[in-house]
Amino acid sequence: MKRIVLATIVLFSTSAIGFARQSPADSPATKEDVQKYLEVMQSRGMLTKMIDAMMKPMHQMMHEQYEKDKDKLPADFEARMDKLMDDTIKSFPWDEILDSMVPIYQKHLTKGDIDHLVAFYSSPTGQKFLREMPAITSEAMQTMMPIMKQKIDAMTRDLQQQAAEMIKESEAKPGQNRPTSKD
Repeated sequence: MKRIVLATIVLFSTSAIGFARQSPADSPATKEDVQKYLEVMQSRGMLTKMIDAMMKPMHQMMHEQYEKDKDKLPADFEARMDKLMDDTIKSFPWDEILDSMVPIYQKHLTKGDIDHLVAFYSSPTGQKFLREMPAITSEAMQTMMPIMKQKIDAMTRDLQQQAAEMIKESEAKPGQNRPTSKD
């Protein structure tokens, strides 16, 4: 009988320790927790502002492309391309995209994590960060775009050169079987 009582006490003690370790903060974040976080983050509005901020350097890049090749392009090229970019970006299902992110937040963050983030973004510093984020993103994009464009242009030149060399090698070897195109 003493053994049964002792085993029961040990079982309850270890169970209590296990329950004590899992505080509510360590529990998985619920869908509602994540939605509250996204709301405090002003995610939908923030996304709109960030997209608008990113569009300015994209339009600038399109303008530079037009200026570079305007003798080969129609006069309304820039306006048409800007409209196409704007319409494409605005047609994205942004609400659906944000909703699809909820399970990812749930996978990586606990309820406690979300609660801390909500507390931070509800604070004056968090709110300032949210207000400044579109300008930070815009300025970062303006800084990054010339670097990225330069690297992409260099990569494009290298790829074109490699392709041209492969074509020359292929043409120099008569009778070589070329793969057929699957058009």
